[in-house]
Amino acid sequence: MNEGAFLQDLAMLMAVAGSVSLLFTKLKWPKVIGYILAGVMLSRHTLGGSFLADESSVQTIGQLGIVFLMFSMGLELSTSKLKKVGNVVFPTGLLDSVIMICLGFTIGRTCFGWGTVPSLFLGAAICDSATTLLAKVIDEMRWSSRPFVKYVLCTSVCEDVICVGVIALITGVANGAGMNVAEIAKSLGGLGLFFIAVFFFGLVLIPRFLTSIAKRSDDEALLLTLLGFCFFVTYLAYRLDYSFALGAFLIGVVGSGSEVRARLASLVEPLRNMFAAVFFVSIGLLVNPSACWENWPAILLLTFVVMGGKLVNCTTGALLTGVDIKTSIQMGFSLAQIGEFAYMVALLYVTTTGDVDKPIYQIVVGASLITTVLNPMMIRFSDKAGTFVEKNCPLRIRNILNGYRGFLSKYRNSGTCEKRSAVRRSLMEIVMIGVLCLAVVVAASQLSDMDMRKYSVFLDAHKKFFLALAVNVIVITLLALAYHIAKSMANSASEIIVGRGDARWQTSISNIVKLFVEGVFLILAAVGVVMMNIHISPDENWEIGVIWMILLIGTVFGGRFFVKAGKHVSRQFQAALKVDEKLAKISREVTFSLPESVIGNVKVPQSSSIIGRSVGSLNIRAETGATIVTVIRGENRIRNVGPRLEILAGDILVAMGNDEEIVKLRNLVGGNE
Repeated sequence: MNEGAFLQDLAMLMAVAGSVSLLFTKLKWPKVIGYILAGVMLSRHTLGGSFLADESSVQTIGQLGIVFLMFSMGLELSTSKLKKVGNVVFPTGLLDSVIMICLGFTIGRTCFGWGTVPSLFLGAAICDSATTLLAKVIDEMRWSSRPFVKYVLCTSVCEDVICVGVIALITGVANGAGMNVAEIAKSLGGLGLFFIAVFFFGLVLIPRFLTSIAKRSDDEALLLTLLGFCFFVTYLAYRLDYSFALGAFLIGVVGSGSEVRARLASLVEPLRNMFAAVFFVSIGLLVNPSACWENWPAILLLTFVVMGGKLVNCTTGALLTGVDIKTSIQMGFSLAQIGEFAYMVALLYVTTTGDVDKPIYQIVVGASLITTVLNPMMIRFSDKAGTFVEKNCPLRIRNILNGYRGFLSKYRNSGTCEKRSAVRRSLMEIVMIGVLCLAVVVAASQLSDMDMRKYSVFLDAHKKFFLALAVNVIVITLLALAYHIAKSMANSASEIIVGRGDARWQTSISNIVKLFVEGVFLILAAVGVVMMNIHISPDENWEIGVIWMILLIGTVFGGRFFVKAGKHVSRQFQAALKVDEKLAKISREVTFSLPESVIGNVKVPQSSSIIGRSVGSLNIRAETGATIVTVIRGENRIRNVGPRLEILAGDILVAMGNDEEIVKLRNLVGGNE
């Protein structure tokens, strides 16, 4: 990468991005479209020569835009939200992905006359919706608080995960490996291990660490620490041949478990805006208008299939999972597009097979560009379309859907019995801990194969010993936590079988059940520890002896320590999952602690003259004497009211001041509340 060329291209991109941003803001159009069109005009394909010195460097910089966009999106999607929408997004994402792969394969075979491999790649290219595009468009439209948004973004991420697995499958086919079940299972299993390990250990360690740094009021240290975590996990995902975009999203979700996530989002926002603009410009650079024109029938056909198919699939999937009519339609309209994964899949086909004769790349890029341009309009239109269909839906169909939603709600919340629900939950937690132990062993196995001589000759010579010792400490701590959960599960299981009572037969059977459950767990745990140590065992006999001696002494004399450590890990994990409840409680306490006489709520009406203006430009403190402490926007409370925050219609301004100052603020706003 030439230094002069890099600076020239960066200057050109920033100037173009700034001009496009200003123009499209005045036109009130999504800036994403402007960035992509600017990239088309700058590329060498449009005017015969490129305005950029090195387009490959721009592509590299653009990848940072994906990282920051996905990370920011993860910060906004807290773990509690993911838990709430999981029963909707996973079935919907799976249904849409499977049907779109089948449609793409069929079109490639029947309409384009392609073989099996390119048709499979075409299906994979159109099965995934553009997560980064959705995040950017929704953010620009300021629709983040709309009910359908959490479903749309999570469904798109679910499709990202599915697409990664599909890529692993079809790449093996393209390389001549065929439908190797073992390789597919290995790839998907590795992906699952990576997700669960990062999610669990991340929620245990990172939120508490970030909160402790935030207490020092050092934004620089907080931002650099945050970016360190983000790029480390992103790099891990990249080295494991997974999408680095998914790695960035996952660490964003982990960061959302921190009490300072709003502050984190505000620190990352400037970087996200800068690199996201470069990313969307880099997409436009890949478009060859002449090649797209030559294949316009195929591009239009694929565009129609993508928009129509995804609209129907996602709407149907949402309805089948119990979502209301309007939200389902909004999901269908929003997800009716393809994006960055489509480019990657199409390019992967060319690089893997060396087949440059089939215009799969330009067809996919052309269809993606059209759906990208139309998607903001589709999202905006989805509100009216959803309202129209909901109002004009026949009463009979509406009653059927309402009854179906009621049935699903009753089924999901029934649990048949509180104790049975507790047993299922405990069993799932134990299985997850087992997966975490496996992930630790796999990671240690990978590290033991690394050449560490460049770091330390001593460390390289004894790396298996240190890794085996660390793995045993981690695994025993996790198994101590699992044993505590198993005891609780045994109590619930015995109560289900014999009920509550003090009869002798009830006590005897209850003890047998508890002994059986705990015994099975201990046997499985012991077998697992032995097999683990055989797999990661050091080469020297004395090292093996030292490890087993430490294990024996630690188990006999340090049992309480491991149980205590396991419970501490569990508390940290649960605290990160329940951060939303804690923040809401703090908010209520702060609100109620303020005297009511100095607090006033002023709603911004549709006709207000301050709509679209920033808090800083209004100079509210100097004009009225009141201070804006919170802005209530839909279901969200914006507590960090900075000078750049724009006032929107419907906002409720929570201001502090005396009666006269609150009246002046109402006069400024034009509200009567």
